This record gives sequence, structure tokens and C-alpha cells, in this order.
Amino acid sequence: MAQWVTIDPITRIEGHLRIDVEVDGGRVRNAWSSGQMFRGIEKILIGRDPRDAWLFTQRFCGVCTTVHAIASVRAVENALNLAIPLNAQYIRNLILCAHAIHDHIVHFYHLSALDFVDVVSALKADPAKAASIAEGLSNWPGNNRAAFAAVKEKLQGFVDAGQLGIFSNGYWGHPAMKLAPEVNLIAVSHYLEALEYQRRINQVVAVLGSKTPNIQNLAVGGVANAINLDNMATLNMQKLYQVKSLLDEVKAFIEQVYLVDVAVVAASYPEWLSYGKGVTNYMAVPDLPLDGAGTQFDLPGGVIWGGDLTGVKPITKFGDEYFRDGVTENVTHAWYAGTDTKHPFEGETNPAYSDFDAKGKYSWIKAPRFQGKPMQVGPLADVLVGYALKHAPTVKWVSKFVEMASGIARTRLGLDVMHSTLGRHAARAIRCAIISDLSIRHWELLVGNISKGDVTIWNKPEFPSGEQQGFGFHEAPRGALSHWIVIRDGKIKNYQAVVPSTWNAGPRDENGEVGPYEASLVGNPVAKADAPLEVLRTVHSFDPCIACAIHTQDVDGTSIATVKAL
Repeated sequence: MAQWVTIDPITRIEGHLRIDVEVDGGRVRNAWSSGQMFRGIEKILIGRDPRDAWLFTQRFCGVCTTVHAIASVRAVENALNLAIPLNAQYIRNLILCAHAIHDHIVHFYHLSALDFVDVVSALKADPAKAASIAEGLSNWPGNNRAAFAAVKEKLQGFVDAGQLGIFSNGYWGHPAMKLAPEVNLIAVSHYLEALEYQRRINQVVAVLGSKTPNIQNLAVGGVANAINLDNMATLNMQKLYQVKSLLDEVKAFIEQVYLVDVAVVAASYPEWLSYGKGVTNYMAVPDLPLDGAGTQFDLPGGVIWGGDLTGVKPITKFGDEYFRDGVTENVTHAWYAGTDTKHPFEGETNPAYSDFDAKGKYSWIKAPRFQGKPMQVGPLADVLVGYALKHAPTVKWVSKFVEMASGIARTRLGLDVMHSTLGRHAARAIRCAIISDLSIRHWELLVGNISKGDVTIWNKPEFPSGEQQGFGFHEAPRGALSHWIVIRDGKIKNYQAVVPSTWNAGPRDENGEVGPYEASLVGNPVAKADAPLEVLRTVHSFDPCIACAIHTQDVDGTSIATVKAL
């Protein structure tokens, strides 16, 4: 007999995501992804100065602030055909690298690892045995008996005091949990260490961006980081070497801990290398530009159709016509007026809420499509596109990860296992290692450019009369992000954001075709309908962050507060 299971909210991060699944015979037969909040910042922006948009768009989300800032200034610069100085490009790139590394570490350890790691089981572990296992996998200094014994004692203290805190709401003891107690102890230890390393890498964002979250250093035309190597109040070598030191420290954690832990989980749950496949149309946009105009990049972009890597279609530049002309959004099953499909330049955000209707409208998230088809975006798309385009850093880290995971699993794993729940986790760890390498390269590029005597950071924007259209994209931690702007006589006429979690979490379109979350859940096992851990595993593998995909109202739709934005 079919059972209807509702998980609301399902995210461990920002935003209210509801997932409904129909379970029959221990398998998901159908699924619905529903964003439960309305996002209205697009309307707030109309009539404002385009140079201010990036400050507002950071408030789409309390987590993904930096990414919206960068996409916004890129959109305005694209509309004005404005290139930026190399120093500005490199500083932006360093901030984006640090933000992505922070996001990936937090996602695996603090937002999804506990879908596979049984914290309570770690209390049964032998610290000496755990140390022996960990030391055989990595030479990380924290992999020793004393460290694991201390973590076990700390965890026992939480249990004895009845204060599990962050560990209090897991599905401990669930039949789908299968790691040995010692492996669980290792994972919990690394979970706690990751708290420190995510803090360290976020210092890079704060040093270069003035604060985090909500960086303050951007400007249409460049950045506001004055460069003077002889002035302690500006960007100087002391601050630059502080950044380099932090990048190096976190790089070691990524390579010796993060990658290894994901490989261990992948090898321990081989069945999850076949669950969660879903949509195999992939899209990634190029990023880490190497010139002021955005025509050369250190991260490639492209589109893969039906999982066929041999037919990858590159996206090559800011303003790429293939990307620009292919993006649309449909609202047939979203709580907006009408059932239209519109290009973002003509997009509208007119809320029309009704009750949840699985056959009608059921989400505040629109349904984006590329050339009429659903697309999966995120680190998996990024890595597959890079691999297909023979991007050297991607090929290097994919090969290293596959070799490591194959050795742990004692069987040869192929690239085909990437199309899965755990494949998304593997891709995120691989992408983190790639970006860590590239962050060092872009630090060297910045320092090298400054050493030539170039301290330029900003080109003045000029707003002509009449109308201009522009879009800016960024390969954000959760995937392809784009902001679309229409400017008339120096003011914003229209503004739309098509964000990664909209691509992945969007509902059915006008043809009834499901989005990536929904497609990935079909066929998933569910051992206990009242404890649907397996559903969490697949949805969390996308790293859902819903606030920017979807504003806040109470259950009756009543206004809670009126805020004047100055």
C-alpha cells in the first residue's frame, strides 16, 4: 500500500524546503519539491540605481551572500560592456575561492555527513583501532589515539548530561546506517575539526571583503580594496601573506581529511553510488576569469546532454550567447500569476499563493529550463564538464579521488558512479581540491601583478540613456547562478535571479517534466517511512539552500513586518 511522506523542512541550512514522496514497496514512486517561502527582492530593486543592486541581492540569502554580490556586479558590467582591472578580478576570484571552500567543507561535515555517520555508534569505538584505521588512510596530525579518545570522552559527556545539542536529532541506529563504530568516531572527530577549518578559510573572505557575511568591497567596475604596500590601512603584503597562510592551512585539511572521508563513505555505501541519479543534463558556467573582460577562465563551463560527456558544448565567455538565449523560467506549478514561460529579461515575480496542490501549483520556486529541458547544476555538473573538456586540474583530482576510493573499496570504480547521491558528494570534494589549488594560483597572479607596479582597482562605469540589458553568471558552490538586469535611463527596470537551488529544486514545468530533486528521488529506497533517512541523503547531496530560490510570511499570508530599505 502506497504511503505519502512529507518532510518539512528538510534542509539543515537556510530556507524552508518541503519534500513530499509517495512510497510503495519500500521505494519512492513519485516526488514533489516545494519551496515554502516567497522571495521578493526583485521587486524591491525596481527603480533603484544599478550600482546598488549587489548590496541588496546579498540579502537573498544569509549563507550565499558573496555569490549574489558578484553575479550582480557582473550583470551590470555586462550591460555596460565594462571590463574591470586585473587586480579587481584576482581579488574577486580569491574571495570566491575562499567562499566556495568554506561552503563545501560546511556542507559535507555539518549539513550532510550525519546522514551517513551514526554519532551514537561512535561511543562503542576503540580509539586505538580508530587511530590505526585513520593513520592507514592519511598522515593527518589529528589522526591519533589521544585525539580520538578525547573526542569519544567529549561525546560521552554530551550523552551523560542529556545534551547532545547539534547531535540530538539524527536518525541514530537507523538500519541504513552501516559504518563501523571506529569509522563513526573518526568522522565525528573530523566533524569537530572542520568547524575550525571552515572558520579559517572564512577569514580570507573577511580580510579581502571587509566582512562576512555580506562583503563590502565590491563596486560596479572593480573593487574598493585600495592597494598600497607601504600603508597598514590598505591591502599590503602583510595582509596578503595572511591570506596565503590561511589558504595553505585549509588546503592541507582538504587533501588529507575531506577527500579521504568522502572516499571512505563512498566505499562504505556502494549502493548509494547507484541511487539518486535523476536528471543527467548538466550545466556549469565558466569562472575565475583571467582577464578584465571575462573571455579567459581557470574554470571551464559547458552543457552536457543526457550524461554524454563526448558531446559537451562549451560556454566560453561573459555574455555567452548560447547561455543567454537558452535560459527560461516557467510558473505552471509555482505560486505566481499565470502559467507562462519567460526569458529572465522579461521575467515577472507576481505572487499568487494557493494551497499545496500536487497536480497544480505547489511551490514558490519557479521551474528554470535550458533550451526547454531541466538541468542539474552544482559541483557534479562542474566536475563532469571540466573532465569532458580535459581541464587539467579537474582530470588530476578526479583521477586521484577515483584511485583513492577504489583502493578503499577494493574494487575499480568508474566515472559512471558519479551520476548518483554519493557522486555529488565526491564531486563537491573534488571541486574543493581544484579550487584550493586555483586559489594559490590566483594569489600568485595578484601578487605578481602588484609587483609590476599595477595598483589599479576600479574602472568608472558610465550609464548611457535608453535601455541596456545584461546578465552576470558565477559558478557558485551550489552551481550555475545568473542575475539578469534591464536598465533604462540609469535605473533598474527589471531584475531577475536564476539561482542554483531554483534549477535543482524547481517543480514540474508546463509539460509535467520534473526537476532534478524530484527526478533523483524516484527509485530511492525507504526502509522506514516514519524515518525517511534515505530521502534526506539524496536531497542533502545537492546542498539545498532555499532562501535565494524562493520572503517571509506567516501561515495566513499576513504581513509580519514592514521594513524601509534606505
